[in-house]
Parts: sequence; structure tokens; C-alpha cells
Amino acid sequence: MNKIKHVVAMTILVIVSFSVNAKTLKIGARATPSIDPHFGFLTTNIAYNAHIYGFIVGKNENSRKIPDLAISWKSLNATTWEFKLRKGVKFSDGSDFTAEDVKWSIERIPNVPNNPNPYTGTIRSIKEIIIKNQHTIQFITHKLNPYLPDDFGEVLISSKKAGNNASTADFQSGKAAIGTGPYKVDKHVQGEKLILKRNNYYYGKKPAWDKVEYIIISDDAARVAALLSGDVDMIDGVPPLSVSLLEKNSSINVFKRASDRIIYFFANQRGPTKYITDNNGQPLKVNPLKDIRVRRAISKGIDRQAILSRVMDGLAELSGQTVPKGWFGYNPKIPVEKYNPDEAKRLLSEAGYPNGFGLTIHGPNNRYVNDSKIVQAVGQMLSRIGLTIKVDTMPRAAYFPKINVKNGVEFSLGLLGWGNTPYPASGHLGLMHCTKGNYNRSGYCNSKYDQMIDDAVSTVDDSERELKEMKAVKLAMDELAVIPLHVQYTILAGRKGINYSPRADERTEAMNASPE
Repeated sequence: MNKIKHVVAMTILVIVSFSVNAKTLKIGARATPSIDPHFGFLTTNIAYNAHIYGFIVGKNENSRKIPDLAISWKSLNATTWEFKLRKGVKFSDGSDFTAEDVKWSIERIPNVPNNPNPYTGTIRSIKEIIIKNQHTIQFITHKLNPYLPDDFGEVLISSKKAGNNASTADFQSGKAAIGTGPYKVDKHVQGEKLILKRNNYYYGKKPAWDKVEYIIISDDAARVAALLSGDVDMIDGVPPLSVSLLEKNSSINVFKRASDRIIYFFANQRGPTKYITDNNGQPLKVNPLKDIRVRRAISKGIDRQAILSRVMDGLAELSGQTVPKGWFGYNPKIPVEKYNPDEAKRLLSEAGYPNGFGLTIHGPNNRYVNDSKIVQAVGQMLSRIGLTIKVDTMPRAAYFPKINVKNGVEFSLGLLGWGNTPYPASGHLGLMHCTKGNYNRSGYCNSKYDQMIDDAVSTVDDSERELKEMKAVKLAMDELAVIPLHVQYTILAGRKGINYSPRADERTEAMNASPE
């Protein structure tokens, strides 16, 4: 019997050892990638592309700025930034990286066709790009923007030579996906796997593994099962309810931390949609969500504590604003909305809806932690305050095109998440600004707020700027420009022998993994 136990133990040891010491790291990933670096502005896409391409300015796991393709930057005057680019950098095809590639990449961003979630918010302040020489580039902004280096923390640079006139399909195939990152594309099967191999031209520290295989497993239970069976070495998007199970397994390491991502609902304040009706299913002539009393009723009708304990298994932090606690611009005077269904019913009645109305709640089912479960739970909660609720969740590939601000936001109430990198003010502008809100699905529009946040982001002094941002956010939250729920956790797991430093921005990057 002891001999059998010894054999079993040795077998387990061999399996774990082989997984860790193999030249290939297999990661079970939740999200399907786009490897067009300018298509689909989502953290998951940025994470995949960080392996292939370089950033103008990098970010470490704590979202602090670090040099990448730019080694230094400085403000020359109120509207001019100058960046010194790293010399001797080559793309994965062996061609030289220059300022021309930076200029071309930035100018491509607003011109990617049929882009469901464009990167335009990262470059909105740029008026003109001037190349001084191959490794010096200047950016003229419309007005003072102290955040430009932070903006560039999410701008990926690809090869002009390989990408000029290339379509998104050319990037997805790997043909045009030529970057300066630590890996290069070996094979990409859309929706199934992305195989990367080391880029021998990479200027920086070589990653621990020669090859990385991202295997797309959108189902949470299947992803956990793949880790436990040894089919993959790591997984991202660990569902909170599986954390305790994995932590009890001696062959598994769990890596977790609070992220920078606020989970919230947008409440579309534009004209009525087919997703708001009377209780008989007939369209309403007036959109109830324009009324602050209705938005407040919805917010008070959501039991955030129940979502935290029952849906998120305690692995989240409740929030009443778009900035996580401890981040620049967080306002401690903004409380988390308390669950008060009686007050919610009173507000609905006061707004002229004593018997409620019909409302469909939408959300993705494969983008955020427990996103579908959150939408289902909120649907049940809002039905208790008198609303006639329907719930409709769908894959993110179907969801985001229907809430594109440029093309028209189709849904009335929808779940979303916002990562507060490169900096919280990007959310203040992108989510809630009337004219600059590239991601303002709510259609919130208050000229006073716009003036306050415009003034804040044009203020050079950090302490003064933070106070201005805090006041602006207080105004927007008082009017429920969005309806915040919580800050979600970043949770990954790997087999023993693998160590991983989880990132605040939730990006799953093989470069953060190392043998123990």
C-alpha cells in the first residue's frame, strides 16, 4: 500500500513538474482576443496585445508608469509634449522601430472601420504629431493635458510597414500583427486559441517561457476543470465561488487582489427604446430614466450587500462612485447607496409610476466576474420594487456593438465595467462628459459637470486637480450619471510551481508568470 501511495505521489509530482518546467505555458482564458491592437478597446484585448506589441509608455502591475518604447517624456509648454523613443528596438520581423511607427499607429486609431469599442478616448487631446527625428516625437494638444503620458499607457504601437493598408482581418490572421513585444504570433484560431512564441528581437528581459498558448474556455466551470485536470497550467477569471475549493487543493496556487475596475449600470437617458414599456408591453412616449427619481429608485432597489455576499462570495468591494478607494480622485464623502426598497417604491410613485413599468436589463455573460449572475440578481431585486423586468445577457461580441455611443446605444439599462487605468479622469471624461464621452452610454449631459471636469484635467498641480476631480465626481454621482455597484477582484490560479503577480488593471500577461 505504501508503495502504491509513493507511486501516486511521484506521478502527481511529475505531472506538476512537467507542467511548470515545460517550454510552453498553457493558459485557460475567459475572453476571445482581438490581435488588431486598435480594434475593441477592452482590457482583455490590451492584455493579449501587450505580448505582441509595445506601448509608448508602459505600466507595471500596480499601474505605475514605466518606460517602454518611450524612455522619457517632458512637457515643453502648455500644449506640447516631447517623447524620447528607445533606440535599437526592432519589430518581430527584424525591421527597425522609429517615430514613424508611433505616428502611423496613433493616426490609425480613429480610422479602424466597424470598431465596436474604439481607442479614440486615449488620443482625443492630440491636435498634431510632429516627428523631430527617428527617435524624438512631439505631440501638440488642443489644450493643456497633464495626463498624456498616462493616456499612452494603453496605446499599442504596431509596424507601419506591416500594417499600412491592412485590415483587421489581416491582423487577426497574424499577417499584419508585427510588434516589438516579448512574443510574436505563431498561430491564431479565432475563438479557440492564440499561440505565441518568443520574439528573439525583443529589446527587454526575455520571458520565462518560450511559448504561450492561450486556450479560450469561456465557461467558468470548464476553465476550473481544465486547471484541475492538468489540461492547462493557469487560468484567469476564476469565479469567486471556486476560490475556496482551489485554495484547499495543495497542487494549486491562487492569486488575487482588488482591481481598478468598477462594475456599474448605465441608465440610458436618451429617447425611449423598445426596452422600456408600460406593464402591458406597449412603448412609452417618455423615457422614465431621464427622471433622477427613477434612477435613484433603481439604485436604492439594488441590494449591493447581497450581491457581494451571495454572488461574489465576498470577493469584491462595494462602491458608490467610479473611482476605487485609494485611487487618485476618490471622494470619501460619496457613500455606497443603501438598499431601501420602500424608498425606491415611493420615488417611483412620486415620479408618476406607482405601478412601475416594463424594463429589460441587458449585460454580457462572458466579460466581467459573474456578470450574468449579477444581471439576473438585479433583475429579481428590481421586480420587488414594482418593475416588470426582463433579463437578457449575451456574449460580449454581441453586446458591445449594441451599446456603441457613436452608432447609437440600443439598450436602456445595461451592466458594464470600467478600469481606472491609465487614470481615473479618463473615466470622468469618457463615461460622463456630454461631448467628450466616447463611452457615455448613459447619455448623461450636464454642462456644469463638463466645465468642472474640463477645468480639473487642465490643472497642473496634482493636489489641486484631485480636489477638483472629487467635486466633479460628487456632482455626477449625486445625479447618478451611472449606477455603481462594486470593485471586482482580479483572480487567477495556477498549478504549483508557477508564481504570478496579478495586475491592478486585470490584464492576464504571461510576462507576470514565473517558475517558483
